[in-house]
This record gives sequence, C-alpha cells and structure tokens, in this order.
Amino acid sequence: MSQAAETARKAESDDIRKRWLLSAPALLIILFAGVGPLAIVVVYSFLEPGNYGDVKWQFSTDAWTGVVLQRDIFDDTLSLADAHLAIFWRSIKLSFFTTVLAFIFGFPTAYFIATRPERTRAIWLFLITIPFWTNLLIRTFAIQEMIRNEGLFNVVMMKIGVISTPIQIIYTDTAIMLGMLYVYLPLMVLPLYASMEKLDFRLVEAGYDLYATRLQVLRRIILPLVKPGIIAGSILVFIPSLGAYVTPRLLGGGRNLMLGNLIELQFGQGRNWPLGASLSITLLVIVMAALLVYVRYAGATEKRHG
Repeated sequence: MSQAAETARKAESDDIRKRWLLSAPALLIILFAGVGPLAIVVVYSFLEPGNYGDVKWQFSTDAWTGVVLQRDIFDDTLSLADAHLAIFWRSIKLSFFTTVLAFIFGFPTAYFIATRPERTRAIWLFLITIPFWTNLLIRTFAIQEMIRNEGLFNVVMMKIGVISTPIQIIYTDTAIMLGMLYVYLPLMVLPLYASMEKLDFRLVEAGYDLYATRLQVLRRIILPLVKPGIIAGSILVFIPSLGAYVTPRLLGGGRNLMLGNLIELQFGQGRNWPLGASLSITLLVIVMAALLVYVRYAGATEKRHG
C-alpha cells in the first residue's frame, strides 16, 4: 500500500472516530432515556406480579396470556377476557371515529386557510394553534363545561325549545369522542394545510374549465394531491387518541375505559405491573403497525407523484 493511500485510510478512520465521539452523547441519551425504560417494561411483562405491586423475579407468560384471556379462579380454565377485549374495541372504535370527524371538520378548515390571501393565512394559522397555549387538563375541563347536563349546550337547546330535558352526553363514549376531537383537531388541520398550500390551484381551474363538477374536482384532483397530508393528519390524530388517558378519565367518568386508563389501572389499583407492562407493549405494537401503514402509503404516494 502506498504512503498516500495509507494516509488517506488513516484520515478516514480518524474522521469516523470523531463522528462517533460527537454522536456519543446523543446515543447515550437515546439508550438510557428511550431504549432503557422500554427494555424494563418488556422484562416486567415476563415476570409475576408482586403481592403489593412491583414484581417477583420469576419468569411467567401469564401477563401476556391475560391481555386477551382470563383464568377462572375455581377450575383454572381459560376464557376470553371480555372486559379487555371491550376496552380494546372501544379504544380503536373511538380513535377511528375521532380521526374521521377530525378529517370532516379539518379538511374544509385547511382548504379555507389555504385559499386565503397570503398575508392573512398566518393569522388563521395563529388562531388554529391557540388551543395549544393551554394545558390539556384545562381544555378537557372546558369541553366538560360545554357538554355536561347543566352546561352551555343543554342550556341553549332548552332555551330555544329544542329539548325539554338535558341530554346525557357527559360520561358516555360520545363525550370522550367529542373531547378527543376538540383536543386533536389542530393536529389534522396543520398537515392538511401544509399539503394544500403546495397544491397548484391551476389544476383545479383546469378541471372546472373541462366542465367537471365540484365533486369530481374534489375526488379526482384535490384529494389525490393532498393525500400525504390526509395520511399524516390521520396518524397524528389516531395514535394519541388510542393512548389517551386524561380525556377518557374526565369525560368517561371512569366507567368507559380506554387502553390508557386500563394500563394505569394495572399499575395503580390493580397492582399487576406485568399485565400493565404487557398491555403497554401491545399498545406500542398497534401504534407501530399504524406507523408502518403510514410509511407504506406515504412511500407509494411519493413514487406515484415522482
């Protein structure tokens, strides 16, 4: 090997070593703050619950079995854990409908902002981000005041004679869905607006020039071009809705549990940390599956549009 090649190889080796040294603090933070706690949760899911919380260091798969099955205390037979399955179903169902409603309300909002003059768009976006200025707990209490039996909605409806008695909304699945819609709606509007801002509206005008109806323009031109924003917004709403804790706790009244509440229950009153850990990993797997769907569709859309 020539002297020049040896010098180049040594310089490259030094450069790689320097890069690793510069990246070391970030890698250590990721290792201890990200991977470390997750590894602990995975380990706990394969242990037995302690008598007063905590865990016993004895290997067991009972926690994973308990995610979907329950053991009879008399004859030790296994059957489906109806309560857990109902909570899984409610979490997915409410998250899905929250995402759909967020799209229904968010799409025209984003379209309205994207079609305003450039000098006023910043003001409209500023208004959309105002709810983020307040704490999630305060926002949830605010929607609670709106929909409770003596709240603004029922009072107004009774004043104008639409109803004679208050409608029971609070402490129902509807209340949870409305609360999550209110909290996560901006997360749908912002990605949609980012996609619509780049939309070439000359294509929309061309569609009208070719005698396309409004519905055809929406279905054939606008929706395909803003699909990345729709997918991103749906993921941003669906994932936090799936693991929501505060909103279902306050608006569901502790009766209509979602996955986040079930996990908290196992680590708290239930004192079954392994089951709580296995439920947490299950939630993580569902979230990862949703993200994989997003990556796949986003990649396919990008290829189609070059």
